Amino acid sequence: MALLGSLRASRALLRAPGPPCRGLCSRPPPFGFLFDVDGVLVRGSQPVPAARRAFQRLAESGGRLRVPVVFLTNAGNCLTSSKARELSHALGLQVSPEQVILSHSPLQLFRQFHQRYMLVAGQGPLEENAYNLGFKHVVTIEALRKAYPLLDMVDLSQRPKQLPPPTTGFPTIEGVVLFGEPVRWETSLQLITDVLLSNGNPGAELQEVPYPHLPILACNMDLLWMAEAKMPRFGHGTFLLCLESIYKKVTGKELKYEALIGKPSPVTYRYAQFLIQQQAEKQGWKAPIQRLYAVGDNPMSDVYGANLYNNYLKSARHNQAQAGLKGSPQAASAQAEVSLELGNDCHSSVESCESILVCTGVYRHNGDVAKKTDTEERVFHGHRDFSFDPSLLQASYIVQDVDEAVQLAFKKENWS
Repeated sequence: MALLGSLRASRALLRAPGPPCRGLCSRPPPFGFLFDVDGVLVRGSQPVPAARRAFQRLAESGGRLRVPVVFLTNAGNCLTSSKARELSHALGLQVSPEQVILSHSPLQLFRQFHQRYMLVAGQGPLEENAYNLGFKHVVTIEALRKAYPLLDMVDLSQRPKQLPPPTTGFPTIEGVVLFGEPVRWETSLQLITDVLLSNGNPGAELQEVPYPHLPILACNMDLLWMAEAKMPRFGHGTFLLCLESIYKKVTGKELKYEALIGKPSPVTYRYAQFLIQQQAEKQGWKAPIQRLYAVGDNPMSDVYGANLYNNYLKSARHNQAQAGLKGSPQAASAQAEVSLELGNDCHSSVESCESILVCTGVYRHNGDVAKKTDTEERVFHGHRDFSFDPSLLQASYIVQDVDEAVQLAFKKENWS
């Protein structure tokens, strides 16, 4: 019922005549946009038709944006420069890499891990991404598999025909970075578990299980995401669920994270706010940014994350940016350190982060929202370490597409 009411309120606001907008184009913008990508601006490789219309409203005739914009996506299997080029092509205007936040982008702030030997898992330009973020010693799953050919035993065709010589000179792994879902899940699940059980020496015999285990930094907690298929696809959150379940089943202990990065983590929204304010300063806009509008298609990540950050802004802007995390003291300490670092550089002018849900991706409004049972509404797709608060799934506004989302924010801001 609340979702249906929000949709009606959004449409009423779009229809309502606003006050006259005299000279507002020359007024510095006191707000900015955080746009999700998949399901909002594109579906797979295909642009959402409303996306170009939205950015025609946002840009001047020369293509320069009139409002600060950050593209906040949980994708991570590419370079920010590549994602910026894709968005430029889809939207018909120049998008810079500085406007793009991938799920792993805030890891550049976790400098305490940059000098360690880190195992990285995922796909795409993993090593290049890791080095660009500041990591100095990167070990891939493939390099680990080749160094220890007896570890990956699921694929019969890859099993060695004879016993290989002992591995020598391979570095001890000191931590794990999970960038995104890998291609061969069974290989990554096996080798990551081996590294954790062996304290970074997977060629050794299993002795007592070390606990706490090596630090894990995980990016992108989305259980599902939307591409060209009619139904949502498994995301990295599904892979994390598998890893957590396997580790718990094998050891009887909980897998713990040093940090969880990407939506709905408040650290990611704090980083986005920092970039929005940097953009405003570079453009010479003197008015402080007071409001953020987060436009997304996934209630479990986009809406939940924006609402969680809105609560953070309201209640404790100066406190740790991990409000809503249940769990791990390791995650709390690492994320608090990053929050403090951003807090030193990031003005505290932002007062709110409003969530706008569109119907072009994971969420689809079918006119039947009010008939859903309480059980259906309470299925939580978010990560295990985030407390489930059903109220955080309720978007501030629901609109049909991203163009209506931009119009809605303009109306609220009395912006021409």
